[in-house]
Amino acid sequence: MRYRCGTILTIIGTMLVAAALALLIYDSWDNWRAGNSVAEIQAKLEDADSSSDVGSTPDDVDGLEDGDASAEAEMATVEIDGYAYIGTLSISRFGLELPVMSEWSYPGLKIAPCRYSGSVWTDDLVICGHNYDRHFGNLKNLEAGDTISFTDVDGNVFEYEVLEVTTLQPTDIEKMLGTDSGEEEWDLTLFTCTIGGQARVTVRCSRVEE
Repeated sequence: MRYRCGTILTIIGTMLVAAALALLIYDSWDNWRAGNSVAEIQAKLEDADSSSDVGSTPDDVDGLEDGDASAEAEMATVEIDGYAYIGTLSISRFGLELPVMSEWSYPGLKIAPCRYSGSVWTDDLVICGHNYDRHFGNLKNLEAGDTISFTDVDGNVFEYEVLEVTTLQPTDIEKMLGTDSGEEEWDLTLFTCTIGGQARVTVRCSRVEE
């Protein structure tokens, strides 16, 4: 009886080790796939032309109020593999060049960071990304003073400086968007899940005027 119990425990232990190893291999593959995905899309994005009927310039949006939802439609897009992209996010500290989808979705986040809300033209752009190493996995390592830039598909460049890195709860939607009463508004916000998905690493940035 004792021998049988020991055998069963050994089998269970072996199965658990195998499952953990399989999960580790899958996570490593998924990180590799995600990195290759953004590299391939970025190459296509650099060769593509933006949609001619959507783009805008700073003069076009002078009459829009901050946070106006219509401002989101004012950003030009390029369609690649069935998804629309608004431009490229560059994080110099990590040497990252990341294409940004126009609209967020769970399938989209597996491919590239996505616009969660807002626009560069109204200084309220919010971008979310998966915590893959080659997506937003290193946001927690950014520091105040680091530089970030966003280049839209028409070639307009927007420079930002990191002001703070904080952690928000998944339910803090108004704080994330800066619409909470008394909450400071931010020109650019980047966020991703912590390991385990219990909270959101949130990077707040201010636009640097040339």
